[in-house]
Amino acid sequence: MTAEAESRTADFWFDPLCPWAWVSSRWMLEVEKVRPVTVRWNVMSLAVLNENRLDELPEEYRELLERAWGPVRVCVAAAEKYGQDVLGPLYTAIGTRFHNEGLPQDRDTLAAALREAGLDASLADAADSDEHDGRLRASHRAGIDLVGEEVGTPVIAVPGPDGERVAFFGPVVTPAPRGEAAGRLWDGTLLVAATPGFYELKRTRTVGPSFD
Repeated sequence: MTAEAESRTADFWFDPLCPWAWVSSRWMLEVEKVRPVTVRWNVMSLAVLNENRLDELPEEYRELLERAWGPVRVCVAAAEKYGQDVLGPLYTAIGTRFHNEGLPQDRDTLAAALREAGLDASLADAADSDEHDGRLRASHRAGIDLVGEEVGTPVIAVPGPDGERVAFFGPVVTPAPRGEAAGRLWDGTLLVAATPGFYELKRTRTVGPSFD
């Protein structure tokens, strides 16, 4: 097997409320189909990320951050009970309801997502509890420690040239590339990860997230 064909693991940190992370996560599922890559899903939290700067944020965004605690707490509670592998299916079930179907971001929607993923629907109660916040903060910190503080979600960590993980915020893309286009974006992500001193490529967003 050539180096290019070796199987790789990509760590992906998400907050279920973020539409941009949702689009990027659908891209990673496409990448798994066309490249020898396995995605390992991890939870990060917009609420934790912004909790020390709430006074600087618009009221509308502060209200979003209040809602943001519930879904990540449920994801962490599910992973604690069933193992990390349930995060991928659960994220898909939650994200489809939140973003594609536009359902309320409430307990009933979370419970339905848990049922679809084959998990205990009563875990939706975790949305209003701080019982799992220690593990949530640890998962969040694991991603932030790799990429730095001045980012949002998603965070992706990929293998660098020496096997160490190199992390980036993003990619921020819409709609999610499909098929070989997804593979080429992945190839480019590995390329910049292998470039010493590479930090950022960015331009102003001119469209909103598309879930097509």
